[in-house]
Amino acid sequence: MKAFNDLADFSNEEILALIELAGRLDKHPEPEALKGKVLSLLFLSPSLRTLASFQAAMTRLGGGSFVISPEMSIHGLESRPGIVMDGAAAEHIREAVPVIASYGDAIGIRAFAERKSIEADMAETEFSSLIDLIDTPYINMESAMNHPCQNLADWKTMDDLSIPTNGGKFVLSWAYHPRALPLAVPASTLYMAAKRGMDVTVLRPDGFELPEAIMQKAKLAANASGGSVTETDDRDAAMQGADIIYAKSWSSTRYYGDKNGDQKLREEHLAWCVDEPWFANAKKDCRFMHCLPVRRGVVVADNILDGPRSIVIPEARNRMLAQMAILYQMLGGDS
Repeated sequence: MKAFNDLADFSNEEILALIELAGRLDKHPEPEALKGKVLSLLFLSPSLRTLASFQAAMTRLGGGSFVISPEMSIHGLESRPGIVMDGAAAEHIREAVPVIASYGDAIGIRAFAERKSIEADMAETEFSSLIDLIDTPYINMESAMNHPCQNLADWKTMDDLSIPTNGGKFVLSWAYHPRALPLAVPASTLYMAAKRGMDVTVLRPDGFELPEAIMQKAKLAANASGGSVTETDDRDAAMQGADIIYAKSWSSTRYYGDKNGDQKLREEHLAWCVDEPWFANAKKDCRFMHCLPVRRGVVVADNILDGPRSIVIPEARNRMLAQMAILYQMLGGDS
């Protein structure tokens, strides 16, 4: 495996093989599988789970890792193209990235969307420019429109709980958040659930529709896997018979890059906080998922997070296991 960038690059059979491998490595550890291997980790955006889970994954497999972020650089890192570097930063990302990559056998890169131009972000302009600088195997640790490691962990989490594929209903719901957040998680989560073969409903207020290209990508995956994709602003209809509700806030696509317009629109939807009444039409054992971090009392009520519906903790642990499988395949663990 030379790259782990998008679930669309893999067949369902390949994804299931990775999930099976993750489960095997959990039950039957191989603490020397990646002995002597090094993973470079470049974080141009903040992280808790992604950073900790990748370091833990490499350690459990016998390898090592190191972390670089702009805040850690004593020189300061400049990322803007064509800039005259007469300011504080003494090093440009164009030199830093190849150097960082050269110190490891693979590199993980995390770089959020700039959220200035939706066209540029959907084209993965920034992430692609970074990948073009390296020739080592790489892992997308979240880009403008993708978060494949989270997606693989979420797929595994539903498999662990025997959540149905064909016939299972997955609700991807927008939730209120005081800030405009990237589209990576909702876009790639929608695709994951559709590729898994589920009947997926995107529940969102008017103005927070996902871009048509993202919807079309998911619909094609659903057609191939026996699922479906719909969208609505009707919560009761969306939650009818749901097995999973996956809550996530994202930027308004109507006001993408317009902070004031986005803020004004989202403040009309303060009540979009997942609570028990949301589950009235869902299956009795409908579960709550979220990629974390999550704002209690804003995105979801405490009683949901602390109750039996929530599977956010095993979901987060599966990040480490899924990434162990990716690293094992990428860096040459024995079959």
